[in-house]
Amino acid sequence: MSIDLRSGDYDKFLHGLKERIRNAQTQAALAVNRELVMLYWQIGREILMRQQEQGWGAKVISKLAKDLQSAFPEMKGFSRTNLLYMRAFAEAYPDEQLVQQVAGQIPWFHNCMLLDKVKDPEERLWYIQQTIQQGWSRSVLTQRVESGLYRRQGAGVLTNFTQMLPQPQSDLAQQILRDPYNFDFLSLGHEAQERELETALIRHIREFLLEMGVGFSFVGSQYPIQVSGKEYRLDLLFYHFRLHCFVVVDLKTVEFEPEFSGKMNFYVSAVDDLLRSPIDNPTIGIVLCKTQDHTVVEYALRDVNKPIGISTYQLKNALPESLKGNLPTIEELETQLNILSVEVEEGRDVEEQPD
Repeated sequence: MSIDLRSGDYDKFLHGLKERIRNAQTQAALAVNRELVMLYWQIGREILMRQQEQGWGAKVISKLAKDLQSAFPEMKGFSRTNLLYMRAFAEAYPDEQLVQQVAGQIPWFHNCMLLDKVKDPEERLWYIQQTIQQGWSRSVLTQRVESGLYRRQGAGVLTNFTQMLPQPQSDLAQQILRDPYNFDFLSLGHEAQERELETALIRHIREFLLEMGVGFSFVGSQYPIQVSGKEYRLDLLFYHFRLHCFVVVDLKTVEFEPEFSGKMNFYVSAVDDLLRSPIDNPTIGIVLCKTQDHTVVEYALRDVNKPIGISTYQLKNALPESLKGNLPTIEELETQLNILSVEVEEGRDVEEQPD
């Protein structure tokens, strides 16, 4: 019996097989990773026990590394450095079940990086859980750790979500916020204007979305809405797929002022009426400012009837004032380069010229 390749049945069959194969490959890779991490944990535990009970020193670890490398030349995980990581790993996670269920779910070198950079067990566990949920690569995880993401999560962000949103929506909304947002990927001075900041964020949309967090989908910048025949523009508009709601972001390059919350309240109301569908949750507003005073923010949000959060952002650290006067300006550098170019063209040996 011949197969009618023109029918949709074959394409569906092929698509289903591809998905099953990919899932099987993923599960196989995860199983191999879990077994490897468990092996390393067991080796680390044995080393740790013998160090404690028999006083094994650094020389024994070095000998063990050489002997294991000689016995298993095809394996690259038995260097002295990696054996020390195994020991540290076993010491950090004495509970085998925790290793199987949590730490064993991420690659070994993710775990090594966390051992190096995160000393608090609760914080380390949080990064592991986020890596599992969001599929972070080691480079992304490293960036998240170095930017202090754990300490910037929503618990410290001032909002009125508890009053304006039902549970568990209010808790979920709080968790998506950060303070401050880290915009180190932008090459902007601290005196940048709002449109400059907005343009730079759009130009680096991938890094911006990574900093915003999983679930944010970019809808548009300077997004137009019509109210009573007049056009208003939203700095940034997102849709959050986990919260199932629109998120309006207003950028401010100054300290928070009370009128910012009133303006955002207007924007959120308009989006609720004009864009929100019956299946969407209430729209959320986020005002991003250069700085904020907590007392002023608390008063500004007290009687606002739409869910709004106030947070800050940080750019790359500026040079210390003591260094600014000692560094050449762009114009001075250009002048010096022009002088050097002329000297080279005239055949002079620049290196022999006096200061």
